[in-house]
Amino acid sequence: MGLGQATFERSGAALRVENVRLIDGVSDDVVDDAVLESDADGWITYAGPAAQAPEAHPDVRVIDGRGGTLLPGLFDCHTHLGLPSDRSLVETALLTDPVLATLRTAERLSRTLASGITSVRDLGGLPAAFRDAVATGLVAGPRVQTSVGVISHTGGHADDTLPGGRSLGLDYCELADDVPGVRKAARRMLRSGADVIKICTSGGISSAHDDPDDQDLLDEEITAVVDEARRHGGRPVAAHAQGRAGILAAIRGGVRSVEHGFGIDDEGCDLIGEKGAFLVPTLSAVFQPLDPRTTTPWRYQKKLRWNELAKENLAEAIARKVRIAAGTDAGITPHGQNLFELSCLVELGMSPMEAIRAATSAGARLLGVEDTLGTLRTGYAADLVLCASDPLRDIGVLSAPENIALVAQQGVIHRLALPPAEPRAAGRNGPHAGARP
Repeated sequence: MGLGQATFERSGAALRVENVRLIDGVSDDVVDDAVLESDADGWITYAGPAAQAPEAHPDVRVIDGRGGTLLPGLFDCHTHLGLPSDRSLVETALLTDPVLATLRTAERLSRTLASGITSVRDLGGLPAAFRDAVATGLVAGPRVQTSVGVISHTGGHADDTLPGGRSLGLDYCELADDVPGVRKAARRMLRSGADVIKICTSGGISSAHDDPDDQDLLDEEITAVVDEARRHGGRPVAAHAQGRAGILAAIRGGVRSVEHGFGIDDEGCDLIGEKGAFLVPTLSAVFQPLDPRTTTPWRYQKKLRWNELAKENLAEAIARKVRIAAGTDAGITPHGQNLFELSCLVELGMSPMEAIRAATSAGARLLGVEDTLGTLRTGYAADLVLCASDPLRDIGVLSAPENIALVAQQGVIHRLALPPAEPRAAGRNGPHAGARP
């Protein structure tokens, strides 16, 4: 089940949001005094200037946006919602009761949604049942596409064997060491309900046995996984690829997206353009400080080496207009602060509008749902985020969840935290000082 098939088993209501500036997620244009309306099924029927808006129907729920900025529901294209960001993987795997782990994952889904992320692509550690629970309204959370697990080789980035030889027993990590092995691993992921297949084509900063410069899966193994995914519903493949060798191997092999891409160079940028792939740079992880007192020496040394290199290379990729979709690596980085990624993109050279598009229409294209999500236009799903101030003036306002005043998915409101209304005279759309059922 992909994002486009997600439905909510909750009754909707026609919705009208007034007194907002509107960013549609596609164009450079901003409508300074805008209205958005959706019908009872959660589809946008109007989004544009207030002067041209239809009169509000008596049964519509009207929300006064208090002069805030209305955006499409935002995408995080690289999360690990099944993993905590506030405790070690060892503690999580060995010491956490499974029931408690499930409840914590549900809480992370809810917190991520409240931060303005209405759609995610989870790339390891999130069972497909959470996707289905969100889709049926059992759990509040972003719409989900999940890889369920990660495919790597023995000693590679997803090998959960500890330095002493003991395995953490992470059931979402699949190790395969030849072409038949990776085909079987991909089939197991698909059997488990994967929407996207996640592979490792390079080592990683956070893995003990390898380095980002190492190539993980072989070229022929990458091609085999891409073929398996293609033959089963045309599913995409995402590649953990930090170093140059892994990046180039992944793109040559036909993956849909390069995750991290810290060592990307001109050849990698050119290949992404030729193949029509995406780069998901997970800059939140690059900008996240690492305390040497609370991490292993080998991880700290790798991060020291790669952080500045990643910033330099990814800034060049941004300058070259490589297709970028926003993703945070949440689980490694904090959950519920996902939109800090946009500030990082701006720091490395994107305009605020470009960063917003990376988290809206570009994310929708990467996930294959651009016909229904990622923009505020007539006929699209009413996935909405209202920011209390203007992110084009200061993109950092999106990073603080308290600035997110409204979150809705297909017209269903999940968060409504508007500031008190300022008294104002009745305008052409009526005296709506706040939300009205």
